[in-house]
Amino acid sequence: MADVVFFDLDGTLVDHRGAVLEAIGQIVRAAPAATAPPEELVTSWWTLEARHMRQYLAGECSFAEHHRRRLRSFLPMLGEPVPDSPALLDAWFAERYLTVFEASWRCYPDVRPCLESLKRLPQRLRLAVLTNGDPEQQRAKLARFGLLDYFEAVLTPTELGAAKPDPLAFVTACRWMRTDPAHAVNVGDMLQSDVNAAVLAGLGGIWLDRGIDFVTGGPSSAADGTVLRIERLTDLPDHLSRTST
Repeated sequence: MADVVFFDLDGTLVDHRGAVLEAIGQIVRAAPAATAPPEELVTSWWTLEARHMRQYLAGECSFAEHHRRRLRSFLPMLGEPVPDSPALLDAWFAERYLTVFEASWRCYPDVRPCLESLKRLPQRLRLAVLTNGDPEQQRAKLARFGLLDYFEAVLTPTELGAAKPDPLAFVTACRWMRTDPAHAVNVGDMLQSDVNAAVLAGLGGIWLDRGIDFVTGGPSSAADGTVLRIERLTDLPDHLSRTST
């Protein structure tokens, strides 16, 4: 029986992909000297984000530096000079990208109804967020939508010393929540890093299949019949209620 439920954040609680597309879309459409069409530039941005995020999660650079590395690769594609100063790169990112990105954050409509239903279940479930994002930014997203009070903890690689899909991230998260992995469930939209990795670490894994691949924007990956799958977070309370009886 589960007593702790971990939630992924981006793609599960908040539409990260939509916010990125809005922010970078505005930038590439307003780039007269760009070296490629807007759709190719958007794809390049996604590729660079994934590459440099992996470097950040591996401890190779700071969160701010992973943004700078992305810009050093991307600005030539826009036909813009690359500033020599880290401060100028930070200013570009904040003014040209981050402002629109943060204004475009959207909470999925099934999130709050799910969390409210979980509060009403007879069994007491403790909730936490388990995310690979920057702790300050991820807490800001939850605060924006009034979701922080639903969760006992917001756990990131900063607190855990490891990032998903490393099993250590899940095991340490369970230790942080004072529970055994066998009594915890992880819910997320990434089949490999949220679900299969959780199962390998000894937790239960539930795949939130929103019908779109978080990275590519194409159809969701196929999963075998052993994966516990839901299409809406509002399906989660009934599922947890059934499995606990």
